[in-house]
Amino acid sequence: MPRERGQKVVATNRKARHDYTIEDTYEAGMVLTGTEVKSLRAGRASLVDGYAFVDGNEAWLDAVHIPEYNEGTWTNHPPRRKRKLLLHKEQIIKIANKVKEGGYTLVPLSIYFSDGRAKVEIAVAKGKREYDKRQALREKQDKREAERAMRTRNLRGE
Repeated sequence: MPRERGQKVVATNRKARHDYTIEDTYEAGMVLTGTEVKSLRAGRASLVDGYAFVDGNEAWLDAVHIPEYNEGTWTNHPPRRKRKLLLHKEQIIKIANKVKEGGYTLVPLSIYFSDGRAKVEIAVAKGKREYDKRQALREKQDKREAERAMRTRNLRGE
């Protein structure tokens, strides 16, 4: 059987980009059980309440929901459990220092398969204030309206 190539996105956390200002992103492997991998391959996961943290010299992913595998038996995994992240020691130290600085948190952005291996993209992020969110929405809306106006103008041939 040929090995998988490329990326297959399983789940994304779209709300994270709205609620946080992303500073740095990291790609990390995950320590998973067999039924978790099968459930992810079926395209089922939710990052809504998920967060990551550094404990000692290890990075962990918590509260990410990977539902039980349908075909699994007593070997099934608990849907929400702590999962160890696989990062380089220097990356973990850098992330820990940034989070200790204050105001920063670790947020999972997406879970995907890269060349057949389950990966998670985590970000060091700073929470946005309510007025920052409104400002970002307003800018997005203005940009969309400008593009729409330019498109209608080009269609009329002016």
